[in-house]
Amino acid sequence: MMTLSSCTVGPNYQRPAPNADITQFKENQDWKLAQPSDDKLPSKWWLLFNDPYLNTLVTQVSINNQLLAQAEAQFRQAQALVQGAKSAYYPVINANASVNRFKAASGQSVAVAGVRTLFNTALSIAWEPDLWGSVRRQVESNQASAQANFATLQALRLSTQATLVQNYFQLQALDAQKAILDDTSVIYTQTLKVTQNRYAVGVAAKSDVIQAQTQLEALTAQAIDLGVQRAQLEHAIALLMGKTPAGLHIAPLALTSQLPDIPLTVPSQLLERRPDIAAAERQIAAANAQIGVAKAAYFPTVNLSATNGFQAGTLSNLFTTAVRYWALGPAAFALPLFDGGARGAQMAANIAVYDDSVAAYRQTVLTSFQEVEDQLAALRILNQEIEVQGRAANLAQQALALKSNQFQAGTVSYLEVMTAQVIALNNKLTVLILFGQRLDACVLLIKALGGGWQDSEIPSRDKIGGKAKWSQFLPIPIR
Repeated sequence: MMTLSSCTVGPNYQRPAPNADITQFKENQDWKLAQPSDDKLPSKWWLLFNDPYLNTLVTQVSINNQLLAQAEAQFRQAQALVQGAKSAYYPVINANASVNRFKAASGQSVAVAGVRTLFNTALSIAWEPDLWGSVRRQVESNQASAQANFATLQALRLSTQATLVQNYFQLQALDAQKAILDDTSVIYTQTLKVTQNRYAVGVAAKSDVIQAQTQLEALTAQAIDLGVQRAQLEHAIALLMGKTPAGLHIAPLALTSQLPDIPLTVPSQLLERRPDIAAAERQIAAANAQIGVAKAAYFPTVNLSATNGFQAGTLSNLFTTAVRYWALGPAAFALPLFDGGARGAQMAANIAVYDDSVAAYRQTVLTSFQEVEDQLAALRILNQEIEVQGRAANLAQQALALKSNQFQAGTVSYLEVMTAQVIALNNKLTVLILFGQRLDACVLLIKALGGGWQDSEIPSRDKIGGKAKWSQFLPIPIR
């Protein structure tokens, strides 16, 4: 194998600048910045929520999720392409065997007339030295593509885990809403009985009874409607775990998950923690190497070959030295002169692909910063909103208590009580919904920060192709 690194044509890769301000987050006020001594986000980041059952569900994602299995197969395919590109470093060896039975044309002067049989066997070797680095650039491109596939796999794993955690918290929030509605249903039922009793003694009007019944039935329908969303969330979680909906049943959950402390990384470190950014950057490296492959096509190629074989008229004499023959060559030198602009078009296309990948990388960086800022802003605003909404819920509950006492005293109508009940219930549900949204924003912030991933987890160029199995070098397929 010829390795002349000085003859490798094409641009050497340099990671492009993000072309954006990555020195600060806009929404980092009053947020804890991770210090070098901090653990930062763990690889199993969902453990921060301290929910053993959630851990059980998420663990199944890496084992059974079929989208991840598909991505892993695509990564193995990329590894095989690296090994296939490396095979071009070596010569190709072929064994040939043939038998001919023929008769010379009439009138020809031949040593042996009549029908003849000719046995032939040969071993041939052909090799094209990688003078200009075309093979090396192709290997480099395939290695970078495999690294991009690895990072894409990690990005999909993080996204799948985050989606399951989001669905789990949404399911918790629905169960908590259902619990509130069930508790409220008990109160509404008691109110209906009181109203019916008041109507029976002539204190309340028939319309009050009908309004109370209507309110109770509407509340019951609202509680039933939550079942649709809950079933769909449970089915979605089963799918993420690689199961059919029938294979998973999640009992009603209490909304006990607490907001974890999420250390905020230095903005520039975001480039090292997001697998999608790493995948986009590795795609640039692959495209850069392809420019070298296209440029090498402008230079001459050399093909070397040699043959050693045996030829005989009888099979028994085939391997005797008397009928041995050999040949060195042909040694071919090819200099491309004119191809109608094909090489120039390919070079232009590869440069355009590189520019495209650079723009995609920079857009991915911008998007990642937007996602972090979005969730930081969401958490900040939701914290303020929950505080205000909590006060509103308390006031609504106090107003309801006052209206209920006034209704018992006969100073207000049932309509005013019913209105106060609706307001109190809606405020209580809003607090719960906001808390669920805050949990969701927490998960999305962890995802936007890259989870517990680091780009140092990507195998190096020397290791990304995996280890070639000995069976790959055999002349027959063995799995």
